[in-house]
Amino acid sequence: MIRFGTSGWRAVLGEEFTFPNARRVVTAIARATRASGDAKAGIVLASDTRFLNERFVDEAARVLVREGVRPLQADRDVPTPVVAFTIRRLGAAGGINFTASHNPPEYNGIKFSTADGAPALPDVTARIEAEIAKTTDADASSAPAAEQGAVDPRGPYLEALATFVDTAVLRKSKLRVAVDPRFGTSRGYLDVFLRDAGVDVALINGHRDPYFGGLSPQCDEKNLAALSKVVVSEKRRLGLATDGDADRFGILDADGTYVDPNHCLMLLADLLLGRRRAGDARGVARSVATTHGLDAVAKAYGAEVFTTPVGFKYIGELLLADKITLGGEESAGFTMAGHVPEKDGLLAGLLLAERVAATGETLKELLAALFERVGPFHPKRADARLEPALAASMKKRLAENPESLAGLKVQSIDRTDGQKLELGDGRWILFRASGTEPVVRIYAESPDKKETDRILEAAKEYVLRG
Repeated sequence: MIRFGTSGWRAVLGEEFTFPNARRVVTAIARATRASGDAKAGIVLASDTRFLNERFVDEAARVLVREGVRPLQADRDVPTPVVAFTIRRLGAAGGINFTASHNPPEYNGIKFSTADGAPALPDVTARIEAEIAKTTDADASSAPAAEQGAVDPRGPYLEALATFVDTAVLRKSKLRVAVDPRFGTSRGYLDVFLRDAGVDVALINGHRDPYFGGLSPQCDEKNLAALSKVVVSEKRRLGLATDGDADRFGILDADGTYVDPNHCLMLLADLLLGRRRAGDARGVARSVATTHGLDAVAKAYGAEVFTTPVGFKYIGELLLADKITLGGEESAGFTMAGHVPEKDGLLAGLLLAERVAATGETLKELLAALFERVGPFHPKRADARLEPALAASMKKRLAENPESLAGLKVQSIDRTDGQKLELGDGRWILFRASGTEPVVRIYAESPDKKETDRILEAAKEYVLRG
């Protein structure tokens, strides 16, 4: 049975992710859209740079025509935030995006976004899943060819970015950066915007490769070693990267070191809350797994904090309700007021580049100054893979109420998503069991790096000892 997870349906290409199954999903989305009365507005069709994605998009367009829904097909692979922007710009009924985001190259996926540009919420995906269950072998067969018009989403999106980023500051600074699109969709977006703003850009991995250079489309520390070498050897002020579909960001400082996404979110919050006009009461949203440093920055500006389950769709809801200035997730997800209710790795990188250009300081210096004002925060994450017997018992244990952990008394327990133990003095641990594999994701934070390492190790032992 095809199920939608935190961010759509993902599966291994050639195993569960096949053309017949993709046609079933697109058929179900079309029928759910028709049932809601939005079919005439059309559905945006897009993809990332994965293997065969042009074919998948073409097949999806045929299915939509067969089902009486107008396809609005992008002219090339498209960043996920640009899909969201295009849905809103064209007044479409939604968007179907063939992407597995940061997952390894053997995966593909389908993400459905609703008319507001936000990732579909559980009630919508439940209706789609119900329609999938009703599909037949005929629905899974290829549909006849149909006329399709191409949509070019790039120009309007880049124009919109210029309303959020001060290009005059970038141009005046003579900033020099290195950019790594990870062989993905941000090529021709991030590098072009920066160059048009007068920034000196060194581009690597700027061509399409469905195998992502034999590594991963993720833009985490492990996968940015080549970018780090360019930053250091060419004395660039920043390294900016996005993952394969450009909804996540990866940032390197002037010395080539990776900047934790949580710390980037703190810097972005400080920038954007500092720009609020008098009387603007919008707050900050973060997932339960994200640094409490965002709370500290928000408090410094008198802003409310909204805590959500993991999944950017919940932050998107708050953005659409105009309750937040920005929202962030520890997994390098960010958006801001006035923009799309979807993660945008391009905008995050550009705003941080603007900050460096405006101040002349490194990110490390900016973060140290922010810590001086709001206190230090050092988050960290680890995954614990479980044997089958432990996986079964762990779910029961996560429903328990431990009195202490890592030699610290549990002050309170938050079950917004998983089991979060508040340990006092800015220390906490979160356990989240994966719904798709025998893994427990463990997040920890404290005001001291060594203390974070200590409580994270204690948390891993707690999980693995059964």
